[in-house]
Amino acid sequence: MKRITSILLALTLIGASLPIQGAQLEQQSLFLIERSKNANIIQYDAQIGADGKLYKKKPVIGYWIRLAEQGQVKQLTWVQRTFAFGFKAKYHKASDSATVDMVADIGQSITVKRVGEKYMAVIELEGQASQLVKIYIQAEGKGMSVKVEYVEIFGLDLNTGKQTYARIIP
Repeated sequence: MKRITSILLALTLIGASLPIQGAQLEQQSLFLIERSKNANIIQYDAQIGADGKLYKKKPVIGYWIRLAEQGQVKQLTWVQRTFAFGFKAKYHKASDSATVDMVADIGQSITVKRVGEKYMAVIELEGQASQLVKIYIQAEGKGMSVKVEYVEIFGLDLNTGKQTYARIIP
């Protein structure tokens, strides 16, 4: 948990320096994906407009943080967005929330909504509404011949703050 907190703090600092299309958009860290392949992560952030609400045109963004290299921030390639780490986000004006469906099947949609003072990615884990913190992918192989062995989903129960967890075997 200490490592996750350190990574989230670093991402908050990195996020402030990322170029964002459009005027006066703020980014808030939502969750990340770690993989068995190397230390590089995929970070997902909410984009908030000057009005304090999710940016309706693009409420969620995803990008690489190349920790195995020099910490560079890079965009996902078309192949990565289409077949592995991409998503579709649908903004809901009435509730100022978004539904996120990941390209990789994690068994459910993710809801991005305001909880208290910040936006969070919310998912059901262990039968409880949980803040999604991290997804870990254990895989073997390279390129288009990658075989996912399992996916682990880590969260925090919204009511108790206790850790929640799910493991998916494709």
